Amino acid sequence: MTDPNPTTARALIADDERLMRAQLRARLAEAWPALQIVAEAANGLEAVALTHEHRPDIVFLDIRMPGLTGLEAARRIVQLPGPDDASLPEIVFVTAYDEHALQAFEQGAVDYVLKPAQAERLRTTAERLQRRLAERGTPAEAPPPLQQLLHRLAARLEPGRAAPPLKWIQAGVGPEIRMIAVDAVLYFISDDKYTRVQTADMEALIRKPIKELVEALDPERFWQIHRSTLVNVQAIAGVARDDRGRQIVSVKGRPERLEVSRSYAGLFKGM
Repeated sequence: MTDPNPTTARALIADDERLMRAQLRARLAEAWPALQIVAEAANGLEAVALTHEHRPDIVFLDIRMPGLTGLEAARRIVQLPGPDDASLPEIVFVTAYDEHALQAFEQGAVDYVLKPAQAERLRTTAERLQRRLAERGTPAEAPPPLQQLLHRLAARLEPGRAAPPLKWIQAGVGPEIRMIAVDAVLYFISDDKYTRVQTADMEALIRKPIKELVEALDPERFWQIHRSTLVNVQAIAGVARDDRGRQIVSVKGRPERLEVSRSYAGLFKGM
């Protein structure tokens, strides 16, 4: 049963069908009267731009939209700059996929609503979202790594759109341009206007930002552990906690210690 004093929250609805947006807005008003719809988008690109502008707590994304699909828009949304990881919105996909395909969502990191949206399902979704929003910032909260999940969802639900993982990086090493095998990279980390590429025996710079690398690399091989850091899973020597309780990754053969931000702590759950 819905809480009689529901959490106040702000949401964005994205769907290329105006009637579907209107229907979802009406059903949400019944299921969650305190929810404020701050913007509506007619495609994936608008959804990303309006999310950046309005900073909603929740984004409802139709999966099949022109420009960017809902999955592609979600991958860009979770990379938007913000004051901290807690500023990222909760994601709910609105979809016409059948129940078999929707098994891909049963990991708890994102929610989904089948078209046409049913009142009972939206009440369940509202309760889940209120609970997740209320738990934000608590010590026990360890949100799952959304980028990796979104990669897997895209591969399963939109296999024709998934490009093969990047195999080589063209990078600057001093005055030279070198081809570096992606498998040899220990980690990528944002460095001012560039991204630093670290292998066992060299450091190089590329212009491709982390958010583009996330979409180009194999998510099973490279894990995003921070908004600015991707690490090769095979290069992880261990994970420890510092005196502030933060998870810190040590890399094989390297002195650096890489911080794991709260949004990606679920990668090392139980540690």
